[in-house]
This record gives sequence, structure tokens and C-alpha cells, in this order.
Amino acid sequence: MVKTADELALMRVSGRLLARVFEMLDGIVLAGMSTLQVNDLVERFITEALEARPASKGQYGFGFVLNASVNQVVCHGVPDAAQILRDGDIVNLDITLEKNGYLADSSKTYLVGEVAPAARRLVQVAEAAMWQGIAQVRPGAHLGDIGHAIERHAKRNGCSVVREYCGHGIGRAMHEEPQVMNIGRPGAGLRLRPGMVFTIEPMINQGRRQVATEPDGWTVVTTDRKLSAQFEHTVAVTPSGVEVLTLRRGEAAP
Repeated sequence: MVKTADELALMRVSGRLLARVFEMLDGIVLAGMSTLQVNDLVERFITEALEARPASKGQYGFGFVLNASVNQVVCHGVPDAAQILRDGDIVNLDITLEKNGYLADSSKTYLVGEVAPAARRLVQVAEAAMWQGIAQVRPGAHLGDIGHAIERHAKRNGCSVVREYCGHGIGRAMHEEPQVMNIGRPGAGLRLRPGMVFTIEPMINQGRRQVATEPDGWTVVTTDRKLSAQFEHTVAVTPSGVEVLTLRRGEAAP
């Protein structure tokens, strides 16, 4: 759970490489691409340009390098050649990368073309909720502080928080202890210590929080078919606060 200085150094490398994947995607016009084309583009970039491993491929039997979750899909969307991204869509791209034996995990919800104001606002609320959670990370704080901050921000903005999925410890394995819930009580849960590394990844719904899994066994959707948005970063607890290992160029906490 707690990483050594050497392990943290290796995780910084993985985090920076993963940030470069998103920086590449930031320059791509997604409208008109299939989610499978995006998957293949990311796979080539990770393996050829970055000389790293797309860690999601083959994990738990999943056959792709990313999850592409469009509109009402909450998470675990499966790339598909028949699913074309169209003007007005929102799509969460969730990617895990491994280098030198250590992983980094991050996601971002992209606006495809001209997006309706309500959808744009949901994406803004989800991103801000993630940063509200990250802002709680420091030695002596508790996991409950993170979840409380996320849930409070979502509810203040008329949105709901998915409870079935959460952040997680990460290192040599994709999912390690602890679980980092997106709801919580201040002062409750595990006390944070320097060297802990985990993801913060709130999934925020436009409507009700309830979700269901599609027959493919992967794709999770909102039961009311309203939109969902997610953002994720891998963070480390430092002696003085928090370090965002997957921070992208030009990105800063509001």
C-alpha cells in the first residue's frame, strides 16, 4: 500500500507517460471516429511512441487498451467499430499504462463537437468533483474526507454519485488496497500516510445514481439513461500534501 521512494520514482515515470497519451488525444478530432479506432490509435501510441504496455488489455479477460464510455454509459464501455462518435456526444476514455512494472490509471470525459449546455455542465461538475476529492489528500486526512468532498460537490450541483465503483490503490497491480469511495463522512476511514498511491475517479450522473450492467458483462449504464461523466487521476500522498502523478501539461487544479 505504501510505496518506497524508488517505487514512487518509477510510478512518476508511468504517470507522465500516461499523461502524454491524453495530451495526444487532446489534439485529435474525435467526431467521426469509431471507439475502436480510438482504441487502436492509443494502443499504437503506447506501444510504439512510448514503448510501454497498455495494462488494460488482457486484464480480467478484457480485450482492449481502453474503456470508451459514451453518453449514458457510466464505465467499462467496450470499443466497437460500429460505435461512431458524433457531434454532441460525451465520451469517457479510461486508460491504464504500465512501464517498468508499475502502473498509472487515468480517465477524461471528452466533449465531441458541439455539446448541449446541460451535458457540458455535467462534465464540468464531474471534473471539479475529482479535484475537490484530490484537494483533501494530505498526511493525517482520511479516505472519508475524499468521498465527502466529492459527494457534497455533486449534490450541490444537482447531480448524483455512482456508488458501485470507486477509486483504488495502484502500483504493481491495477487494483490494490485501499478502495477510495466517492461518498463518505469527514474523519472516517483509513488515515492517509506519505507514500500511499491511489486513484480518485468519481462517476457523476445527470439523473439518478442507479446503474445496471448490459448483457455483454462489461458496459455499465445509468438506469434512467441520462448522461454520466467521469474523471480520474492517480495521486500520491506526500509529506506535505498530494502529488498528481498523471497530471497533464497545462492542467492544474482549479
